[in-house]
Amino acid sequence: MAEGLHYEFHGPQDAPTLILSSGLGGAGAYWTPNLAALARSHRVLTYDQRGTGRSDRALPPTTSIEDMAQDVIALMDALEIERAHFIGHALGGMIGIETALASDRIDRLVVVNGWRTLSPHTRRCFDARLALLRAGENGAGVEPFLRAQPLFLYPPEWIAAHDAELEAELAHHLAAFPGAETMEKRIAAVRAYAPSPERLARLGPVLVIATRDDFLVPYAASLDLAAPIPHAEIATFGWGGHACNVTDPAGFDHLVSAFLES
Repeated sequence: MAEGLHYEFHGPQDAPTLILSSGLGGAGAYWTPNLAALARSHRVLTYDQRGTGRSDRALPPTTSIEDMAQDVIALMDALEIERAHFIGHALGGMIGIETALASDRIDRLVVVNGWRTLSPHTRRCFDARLALLRAGENGAGVEPFLRAQPLFLYPPEWIAAHDAELEAELAHHLAAFPGAETMEKRIAAVRAYAPSPERLARLGPVLVIATRDDFLVPYAASLDLAAPIPHAEIATFGWGGHACNVTDPAGFDHLVSAFLES
């Protein structure tokens, strides 16, 4: 039983199940811009990863992508989902990869701006974010950490156009923040996961999405993920940043729907 995990269903009950897994933030609400389109032809399952959102905030001393995948498998068991499609963004894509490898119950997998080997550039980005998080005492670094977050997610012109919206959301993000200790554990799990080419070669149909102006994950790193996967398809966005499903939801929804329904 997947105890302690908050989840929601969207879309018709008799449609194929599609699991959505978000990135470092962990909350299912990340997919709000995409839900209406994806739920037209799928029974969409969103969930808050353990330690985040409305799920159990308690984490063991260490966590791993493998642990996060086991949570997905347990949730599928508890909800009697035998098979499902899966879309994962960055960290969520790694969860999807590991879920597919550990269970053989994922039919079609979409990995958005992921990687198989952490780029030195991405490592520097994580170091910078951790430095902000650790600044000061008594959680004083949380607000700077969250204020910097859009810089890693969105293109500059999108940030400028949505500045008021991002500012208004800050209070919500502060209230929902899972805590510095949990965030450090989650970043450590991301940095440690490095599936071998031999394991990746066991995957079935995979769509790898790479965005050319992704500031956090270099475009080449996303393409490198696809290299060992025999049945991988590659799709690229010329613009959209790390969170291309948020900045270009219509383009993203059309692309992934065509892949899932092909």
